[in-house]
Amino acid sequence: MPILEPHHDLAHGVEADTAWSESYYFNAYDPATDSGFFTRVGIRPNEGTMDVGLSIWLPGGELAEYRHQVECTQMLEAPLVVGGVRYELIEAMQRWRLVADVDAQARKCHPSTDERRPVAIELDVTFEGLTPAVGSDGKGGSGSGSKQSGEAATTTGKGHFEQAGRWTGSLTVDGVAHTWTTTRGNRDRSWGPRHWGGPPMWRWFSINIGDGLHFGGIRLGTDAGDLHRGWVSQNGRVTSIRNWGITTELADDDLTQRVIHLEVTDKSDQTFVMTGQVLRVADIGRPGGTIINEGLTEWTYHRDDGTTEVGYGIGEYLHQVDAQGRPRVAVS
Repeated sequence: MPILEPHHDLAHGVEADTAWSESYYFNAYDPATDSGFFTRVGIRPNEGTMDVGLSIWLPGGELAEYRHQVECTQMLEAPLVVGGVRYELIEAMQRWRLVADVDAQARKCHPSTDERRPVAIELDVTFEGLTPAVGSDGKGGSGSGSKQSGEAATTTGKGHFEQAGRWTGSLTVDGVAHTWTTTRGNRDRSWGPRHWGGPPMWRWFSINIGDGLHFGGIRLGTDAGDLHRGWVSQNGRVTSIRNWGITTELADDDLTQRVIHLEVTDKSDQTFVMTGQVLRVADIGRPGGTIINEGLTEWTYHRDDGTTEVGYGIGEYLHQVDAQGRPRVAVS
């Protein structure tokens, strides 16, 4: 599994494709306070925009959302400031600081309604990497060379890396502070063309079991077949994932994940068995028939000796749906 160098945490050169973008994504969850977030800044200089989405897992089960967009016609280095959100690079491939002071709108998680209430959010947290940044530099030398990989590059970006880490700091909601001490999460960075409506489906996972076991990756549908991509870091040893074996228990709508059973096999033929109880689902977009269900998940890792360990993360399901709202690719 390629380990990317610190310069990939800086801005990349812009290509001619009108859909070219560079994105920064972070997630976090603190079980002690039942709070966290997922957030993304996307820079699209060929389209002339930079936008941020900040979604906060509020204690008690709601989701608070903030969106903002500014004009941007060139690549920028951090700090990235969009509206009331600031992404600050402290040390490449090691530390980032995220600060926000925004008025957001809170809603129920899935099934969501049109009801919203205002909520004041203050966030000041620091990410410290626990694993190397693993991925692909987008130059083609480290990919599998398969037809699936070629198709994936046009939909999810040519360059990409992921990294697990711990968070410290605090989230303040309507004046009530929640200090984070047991918080873990992953981040990723992508650059290249992004065509969001392209893939027929994906199942994307971000999993942290304490400080010693971390997973990230995707099972991505393409017209050439499913692409299995990702990594596992176990006590500092990083290997590529060969196969995401997934069985999903769905809600009554036959679309929303509720329990996720994983058998993840890496390229050294070690298999990791996990069960994910989905705590809540944020349905975060339906543009052009695309549904993305972001599942905040409690993961139980089942060791070979019969013991277990609990961690947290994301199980994200993307579906392309037909006119009746049914997934074009059956959920397995």
